[in-house]
Amino acid sequence: MPPSTDPITSRHVAVIGAGASGLVAARELRREGHSVVVFERGDQVGGIWVYTPNVESDPLGLDPTRTTVHCSLYNCLRTNLPREAMGYVDYPFVSKEDPDRDPRRFPGHREVLMYLKDFALEFGIGEMVRFETEVVCVRLVEGSKSKWKVKSKKRGKDDVTLEEIFDAVVVCNGHYTEPRIAEIPGMNAWPGKQIHSHNYRVPEPFRDQVVVLIGSSASAIDISREIAGVAKEVHIAARTVRDGTFGKQHGYDNMWLHPMVESTCKDGTVYFQDGCFVLANVILHCTGYKYHFPFLETDGIVTVDDNRVGPLYKHIFPPVLAPWLSFVGLPWKVHPYLS
Repeated sequence: MPPSTDPITSRHVAVIGAGASGLVAARELRREGHSVVVFERGDQVGGIWVYTPNVESDPLGLDPTRTTVHCSLYNCLRTNLPREAMGYVDYPFVSKEDPDRDPRRFPGHREVLMYLKDFALEFGIGEMVRFETEVVCVRLVEGSKSKWKVKSKKRGKDDVTLEEIFDAVVVCNGHYTEPRIAEIPGMNAWPGKQIHSHNYRVPEPFRDQVVVLIGSSASAIDISREIAGVAKEVHIAARTVRDGTFGKQHGYDNMWLHPMVESTCKDGTVYFQDGCFVLANVILHCTGYKYHFPFLETDGIVTVDDNRVGPLYKHIFPPVLAPWLSFVGLPWKVHPYLS
């Protein structure tokens, strides 16, 4: 069926982000006959899947004046979902017969980026994207319940700022950029180095160090195993045990699993909830991310409370503002295409 061309139903829509969610949102909106502008602060499509070795000036990601880096990928990262579960319904993520591509069923991050670029090229999405353009403010036009004023800034020599009116806004800025940090007594006085996994790229900086890693999800598992190859000791602090038991980990001479950290001291000691302790050099927070929409102004209609965005219908539409404001790709306790 060809896309609708009815001028009565055609809307001018802003899509924020050109990652996995933004790309497919833009394609579907255009299929329905809408005029679409995609705002992407990076210089290419792919969102979180665009790898860079650069890290932020604040390794914990807490300083609001820090030099921000969108990427949260580490160099060795491979997908923890098979490619068959990651592709769009009508554009499968199949392996390519190309020596420059990764044919594995669980490919590396570069292959995911290449797939997204293939998708964007196949459907001509690139022509809708304004690269190196950051959205700095989104709010309702005064007196309106459906018109949105979008203020954006084009990165460059003069940082050109532009204000435009849109009929609808689709937020696709992802949720793997703004770090969450474990709140532990004594942490502010602890003298060692602290870093969030958002700023982890390669294991070499941890060589011969005693590392306490907080977290037990996918990134914690990957990173702990990788740094164990160079670190003196790796101590993982976890709220729950998924596999195995607390204590020394099978297959490793220098890795231990502990209950959560109880407290830290200014002499460098880290205490665990079972009474064990270790003198550590580094605390690595593999503690996830916050939903973060610094550009969005809704006068309290949409809020983020304890990392829950709401109120939303189907995790997409805030009822009071539907369908003129929507969010795509928010759920994370699922097996989605990671955006």
